[in-house]
Amino acid sequence: MAQIELTMPKMGESVAEATIIKWLKEVGDTIEAEESLLEIATDKVDSEVPAPEDGVLIKKLFNEDDVVQVGQVIAILETEGGVTEVSAAEPAASPEPSALKEVEKTIANGQVTAAVEIPRSSAEGKFYSPLVRSIAKEEGISGTELDNISGSGSEGRVTKADILNYLENRPVNGASAPEAKAASPAPAASPKVESTKVVSEPAPKAAAKAPMSVGANDEIITMDRMRKMIAEHMVMSKHTSPHVTSFVEADVTNMVNWRNKVKDEFQKREGQKITFTPLIIEAIVKAIKDFPLINISVDGDRIIKKGNINIGMAAALPSGNLIVPVIKNADNYNLVGLTKQVNDLANRARNNKLSPDDISGGTYTVTNVGTFGNVLGTPIINQPQVAIMAAGAIVKKPAVIETAEGDMIAIRQKMFLSHSYDHRVVDGALGGMFVRRVADYLEQFDVNREF
Repeated sequence: MAQIELTMPKMGESVAEATIIKWLKEVGDTIEAEESLLEIATDKVDSEVPAPEDGVLIKKLFNEDDVVQVGQVIAILETEGGVTEVSAAEPAASPEPSALKEVEKTIANGQVTAAVEIPRSSAEGKFYSPLVRSIAKEEGISGTELDNISGSGSEGRVTKADILNYLENRPVNGASAPEAKAASPAPAASPKVESTKVVSEPAPKAAAKAPMSVGANDEIITMDRMRKMIAEHMVMSKHTSPHVTSFVEADVTNMVNWRNKVKDEFQKREGQKITFTPLIIEAIVKAIKDFPLINISVDGDRIIKKGNINIGMAAALPSGNLIVPVIKNADNYNLVGLTKQVNDLANRARNNKLSPDDISGGTYTVTNVGTFGNVLGTPIINQPQVAIMAAGAIVKKPAVIETAEGDMIAIRQKMFLSHSYDHRVVDGALGGMFVRRVADYLEQFDVNREF
């Protein structure tokens, strides 16, 4: 008999950790190769971890709700073949979370705190996610200190961004003085520096809410985990980026006529339905090449200009929740390739078959609100991107057109494009020119093009 270590798998770029949400097997259970052993969740998507070989689960090294770093050993299996030896029954040492390295440098000279256990809910009823509790434990933040952090999440919940922001501006002695050990005294600062010290403005406190009354005929629906994450991500985005939205109405008559002309032949030849979404994405990709400074992210006072064009496409799930799968290197695909990518990601999203890598790495996002008959939308930026476009419903309208015989009124296919962008780094000129350029590409669609 041999023993093998099962580690937390890598789940796409920028995903460094996951939360164990459910063990599907107990110690002593027999498991077959590729059979799911446990369910995990990142801040992006849920997935299952399969067993690499047939065997018996002999030890679980983490419990449900534990946050585990990628690469850490999470379980030990006993198998029939091989001679793999397990060096230790204890889990591998946790790698230092990269997101906290700079924070630790900031506070290392000021205090040393002991690790403390944080309950899921405080005495006041505030709920703390596993990730927030893990960071609090790592940084020695007590339950009392955590209760005093202003939360930007739903109903004032403390998010990852809130606690990291707090750590960057944490008082030298901390709010949890009873737990803090005395540090070596630092050189005395001059009175002038001490009296004029400036700190970053903290996140605004959640507005006080009037007591919520629940009537006899009301129904209370508890948010599922994905809805909670969406809520926190949206609030964080609005808190992070000053949103500005520009609108353009595009005449997409040529595009509509072309699709209507080729859709049957396209499906027969390619085995795929062609929707308007890949046509819109094609125009967005062209516009990004014209205006590459829309394809960026912000890191403090640095602007990160992205080398790849990875287009996220917002997709509604049957549950009513929202997910954003990503077409990586979208500029490398022709229209047929984009159509197949769009259809594949949309189908797997609806069937809960997306992997964490499928929804990571986006550099720009488009959402087709026209799918629901909406003519306009003001989308919220999908952080850490700086812009997002909403495509409205295509509607027939009377419009003035220029002809050789003069101006005439004709029935045209019209669509609104809404472009929300981060005013920290994208001004009205760039944001407005970009959405106008997308509209230009759609209006100039070649009705005689091949697919």
